[in-house]
Amino acid sequence: MDVILIAGFWLNASSWDGVVPALEAAGHRVHALTLPGLASVDDDRTGVGLADHVAAVVKAIDDLDGSVVLVGHSGGGAIAHAAVDARPDRVTHVVYVDSVPLGDGSVINDELPVVDGEIPLPDWSVFGAEDLTDLDDELRERFRATSIPQPVGVATDKQVLRDPRRYDVPITVITCEYPAETVRELTANGHPYTAELAKVRDAKIVDLPTGHWPQFTKPAELGAAIVEALA
Repeated sequence: MDVILIAGFWLNASSWDGVVPALEAAGHRVHALTLPGLASVDDDRTGVGLADHVAAVVKAIDDLDGSVVLVGHSGGGAIAHAAVDARPDRVTHVVYVDSVPLGDGSVINDELPVVDGEIPLPDWSVFGAEDLTDLDDELRERFRATSIPQPVGVATDKQVLRDPRRYDVPITVITCEYPAETVRELTANGHPYTAELAKVRDAKIVDLPTGHWPQFTKPAELGAAIVEALA
């Protein structure tokens, strides 16, 4: 199976390096994406918006033959959801890594601090303790050294969805910061965070206890969890 990997904020294709071996060992063809504005700190991110990132993923789908799987981490999950909305007949499964589908009209995160027209990786104090679980000093240093400022528009532009067939595509949510049972309870109680998730007809929620960046803290385990989701 062709598996397209979509990184979260401040990350590009290289962030999946520790996850790819497990997927390839299982026989999958892996396509880790670097989205517009995230190749280098020197990239021009002016005017790059959510639609540009979605279009890049849709192009990756169109460049492949047959069905594909999308894997989106954090904000990358919102991009994956928009891409499956654009190509519901081409995507057979979506894996959301510490993320859930983002509904129409919502934004990924419009509360992050903007500096000089872009969003650099903030100070660690911005994040909750649950985000930083297992992210030790060495991993934090590596993350910060390789982080790329996020285009503001990707974080603040509204999600645009049009095709209800997206709800027919099976998904797996790999929840890290909070137990899977918490996500199930939010969904059952009609919480806005899981409103779009609640509409998906075939959704499985599984635990991978760690912080918000399992590709750094538990890469082998994340790879195994993705393989299991696609088995």
